[in-house]
Amino acid sequence: MLRHDEDSYRVGALTMTAAQAIAAYHDELTAIRRDIHAHPEIGFTEHRTSDIVAAKLKEWGIEVHRNVGGTGVVGVLRKGNGAASIGLRADMDALPIHEATGKPYASQTPGVMHACGHDGHTTMLLGAARYLAETGNFNGTVNFIFQPAEEGLGGAEAMLKDDLFARFPCETVFGMHNRPGLDIGKFAIRPGSMMAGGAFFDITINGRGAHGARPEESVDPVVVAASIVTAMQSVVARNVKASDTAVLSITCMEAGAAYNVIPDKAVLRGTARAFKREVMQQMEDRMRAISTSIAEGFGAMAEVDFRFLFAPLVNDAAQTALFADAAAVLVGEDKVERNGPAVMGSEDFSFMLEAVPGAYINIGNGSSAPVHNALYDFDDAAIPDGAGVLATLVEMKLPRGTV
Repeated sequence: MLRHDEDSYRVGALTMTAAQAIAAYHDELTAIRRDIHAHPEIGFTEHRTSDIVAAKLKEWGIEVHRNVGGTGVVGVLRKGNGAASIGLRADMDALPIHEATGKPYASQTPGVMHACGHDGHTTMLLGAARYLAETGNFNGTVNFIFQPAEEGLGGAEAMLKDDLFARFPCETVFGMHNRPGLDIGKFAIRPGSMMAGGAFFDITINGRGAHGARPEESVDPVVVAASIVTAMQSVVARNVKASDTAVLSITCMEAGAAYNVIPDKAVLRGTARAFKREVMQQMEDRMRAISTSIAEGFGAMAEVDFRFLFAPLVNDAAQTALFADAAAVLVGEDKVERNGPAVMGSEDFSFMLEAVPGAYINIGNGSSAPVHNALYDFDDAAIPDGAGVLATLVEMKLPRGTV
């Protein structure tokens, strides 16, 4: 049984689902997706992709706004006299990965690849835009938000700083991401914290170099770095509450270039993640205290650059239920996981959800390799359901006959 207000959307009145209607131009959407895939663009350089998005929106009679937060595009579609509004967001950027799929539509740009499926997300939102423009089965305003630079470059914040929601008011906002390992035709979502906040950090240790045969003349930054790495394990194990999930990973150590030279500098790099902002702050504070105190104990100095890149992604409970309802309309309740797993990966759509209530859902991408992998491949079979769930959500949120 669907859980939304029965007056908001009457499934029995439909002759077909939005996904079934969108399937009529599935081939065209697939061609768009594969063209974008073959010409990937790193964050804030999505000029060609933005051109495609803007041209398609204009072709379908949708008002187009360019250069929002850099290379972002916002399409505005109004129907009826309703004052209500909704935002639908997709990301557009690729990753600095050399593709190894061997597909006919594989990246033509060496070292750059759509390894996270943003080409598919962009295409699914375009599919929803076309359907809604053609059917007009809603009353109010839909803002189609095509975001640049999701992959750690601050695209969501750039759009927000460009007054995204002041220029394009949204009472609620929704996003979607494909998930390898979840079957095509299935969805997963959860209320509350769904994805972790994330930070990258650099710890630079300045000591004093010396000949490897005379270590007493040095302040060895490698020894300092090793001590910091060991001590950092206590941050999650002994500072963060056991009931709070957090991860602190040092993933890179750089120091020296010769067998017989003690360097004067070492650098540690890594990532910190948690489901609460306050836990992220706690980790940063402890990392700074541990690094500086250990370095001083050895006679060295340590500087910590902690960059908070992603807020925790928190779904509004009511909007989560509605998004799940929209998915159930398309694929059936048995294919919608309403209390899916929380994951330690991060997503900068979280900043939009901090500004406006909404929700974020996963759509199945079948047996593809994991995201951020050279063998990853978006499954075009997901396009109708992805576009359809966004369109259905609009029809549920902005039903005709309301003011």
